[in-house]
Amino acid sequence: MDQKSKWLKFVLRSLSYVLVAVLASLVTFALWGSGSGKLQQLQSVIDQKFIGQVDWVAAEDAAAAAMVEALGDRWSYYISAKDYADFEERKDNAFVGIGITILQREDGTGFDIMEVTKDGSAWNAGIRAGDILVEAAGQSAEGMDTNTVKDLIRGKEGTKVDVAVLREGERLSFAVERQQIRTPVATGQMLQNNVGLVTIENFNANCFNESKAAVEQLLEQGAEALIFDVRNNGGGYVTEMTKLLDYLLPEGVIYRDLSYLGIEGEETSDADCLELPMSVLVNKNSFSAAEFFGAVMQEYRWATIVGEHTTGKGHYQNTIRLSDGSAVNLSTGKYFTPSGINLTEAGGIAPDVEVLVDEETFSAIYYGSLPPEEDPQIQKAVAILVDSAG
Repeated sequence: MDQKSKWLKFVLRSLSYVLVAVLASLVTFALWGSGSGKLQQLQSVIDQKFIGQVDWVAAEDAAAAAMVEALGDRWSYYISAKDYADFEERKDNAFVGIGITILQREDGTGFDIMEVTKDGSAWNAGIRAGDILVEAAGQSAEGMDTNTVKDLIRGKEGTKVDVAVLREGERLSFAVERQQIRTPVATGQMLQNNVGLVTIENFNANCFNESKAAVEQLLEQGAEALIFDVRNNGGGYVTEMTKLLDYLLPEGVIYRDLSYLGIEGEETSDADCLELPMSVLVNKNSFSAAEFFGAVMQEYRWATIVGEHTTGKGHYQNTIRLSDGSAVNLSTGKYFTPSGINLTEAGGIAPDVEVLVDEETFSAIYYGSLPPEEDPQIQKAVAILVDSAG
């Protein structure tokens, strides 16, 4: 190749580099100068330059979740369109399934069935707590995560799902009909010394009606004092909490609130109340309406708070649907106790009587496998109420 040809080749190559740089600059200028947001710019870059296939639904879900997480508010979170129906079911305390509570085994070989809803479809089919779920809808449960197994089990009401369990080493197979399962919110139980125990799972749909019914049934059975157990209660609707506090407390303020618009409000109780010795059990998993319930009962001196220090959640959330069916559960205001305390800023509530438990006992309480007579926090509450009555 002569010198002239080499020079021409060099010039053309140099021009090609310059052209590539100019085009890249133009693309960058177009993206940043278009006025669109960073996420739209990033999407455009990926659309134009990424060599692989993109699942944009998954990418947008991840981006939305990360954006909400970056707010630094543990109570705000993103809900994908796929998960929204489950979110609504939990608030309604009802879902379509077979009525089992499962826990993944440490070795990943399946799922321990911790609880079976009495008279639910799994119960009627013969599945019992203590069985090990090893197969669902024809697929081995080994190595699956909990959500995947739940998705296999749940489905359209009236259809059937095949499941297999191990019971004392024997494999048993069942074809179980999917039904709407309504989970109990509040249950009552008589303890020793005429003390009634009301266990409240959450403050979602039906909480007030079931809690009141449990209280009235215990009173009919001769209860002279009451324990309200809101340990491991994640909260729920403020309206359910308010109705229960109104039923229990004398006349006065139940809570005050401040919205993101700066609008203040308050909710009050009437003069009708329930007058007898009471205690409220709380722990680190008593969140939102559950710990607020304890805080208000404490401020009114209407109940002795027993257990562990709560976490502190004094912000309330609104669930806002987005155009694709997803949603964001966003903190949009603050709650204050009657004396003006915000539980987020205060870091939760301290029990009047602290009773700490070890991890094994905590786990047994969480899964409901510890009888009341062996539960140190319940027994301490019973002792306090018996002393106050005497």
